[in-house]
Amino acid sequence: MDNTQTILGFLGRALSFEFSAVQQYLSLAKLMEVRGMAAAGEKFRHEANEEMRHVERIIGRMLALGGAPNASCLRPSHLDGSLPELMQHAKKFELEIVGFYTQAVHYSVTNNDHDSRIFFEELLQEEQAHVTSFDNWWKETVGS
Repeated sequence: MDNTQTILGFLGRALSFEFSAVQQYLSLAKLMEVRGMAAAGEKFRHEANEEMRHVERIIGRMLALGGAPNASCLRPSHLDGSLPELMQHAKKFELEIVGFYTQAVHYSVTNNDHDSRIFFEELLQEEQAHVTSFDNWWKETVGS
């Protein structure tokens, strides 16, 4: 398999992760609204919008490489639990995405694909910022 096909494979998985995150966060936003927790709903809606921007960038990159966007495996939304439990689940999912982008960066570096390295590094940094955001929100919400 040539490098472009492998990168398209990484991008396809990335698209699945990001669409799953959009679905998760929009579902949580609505759930929080139903529970009367408008501020938490807005936080999750903001996260969904951030992930949607990632979706748009990934689709653009796939098209630029001659690939057809295809998110083949969306995860079901996790909606059980209290707000702190849902926040922990969201952070865990973000950490999984961070791990995936770390792998994509490593592959790009190993194969001297500078453009893909930069692309995945930017997404990695943004997902790391999401983890930090959830940590900060956790501290504000439940303390410690």
